[in-house]
Amino acid sequence: MHRRRRTALLLTAAIAAAAPLLTACGNDAHPGAAAVVGGERITVSQLENRVGEVRAAQRAAVPDDAQYQQAIARTGSLTRDTLHGMVLDRVLERAARDAGVTVTDREVQRMRSGLEQQAGGAEALEAAWLQQYGVPPQRLDANLRLQVQAQKLAQRLGTDPGRPEFWQALSEASEELDVDLNPRYGSWDVEKSSRVDAKTPWVRDVTVAGAPQTL
Repeated sequence: MHRRRRTALLLTAAIAAAAPLLTACGNDAHPGAAAVVGGERITVSQLENRVGEVRAAQRAAVPDDAQYQQAIARTGSLTRDTLHGMVLDRVLERAARDAGVTVTDREVQRMRSGLEQQAGGAEALEAAWLQQYGVPPQRLDANLRLQVQAQKLAQRLGTDPGRPEFWQALSEASEELDVDLNPRYGSWDVEKSSRVDAKTPWVRDVTVAGAPQTL
């Protein structure tokens, strides 16, 4: 698999799903927060807006009701996976900053141009990123910036994205940021820099076929 595709898969595959949403009591320590990363809140409202962007893009791409319902069914844990992606983005940014890595707009555009050529055009690339990784068109450039950032971080570390040295840098960044997830979305595994489901008896799954449920 092409290195760019591997990198995209590493950082965005978690966003590509979509399924049951969660309802539960709020996190008393951080009311209204889906997560706190580096002392900054990712609010439930921000998370719902991100999920709504994906659902709106899916609806626009698949106007047929039956096909849209199939798309919803294929993306069952969208809310939790979207939060995973939002937190991981911040972890990657911290790891890159710690390593002195910066990304220019020219580098992002170069990656996008190459991917568009492979995909067969801008619209084809946007459709592929939405279908495979759950990234709506308006978030594509931001996502590609993260791909470039990951590649440059790996180069700085003398490794490849996905290698233990790369994830060790993310683990250290996770620890620095003291990631704290609202229990309704699980917890953050610092060693793996990944969200994990929490075994909490007061959380129940609710399957939703349309827009994200208000929590």
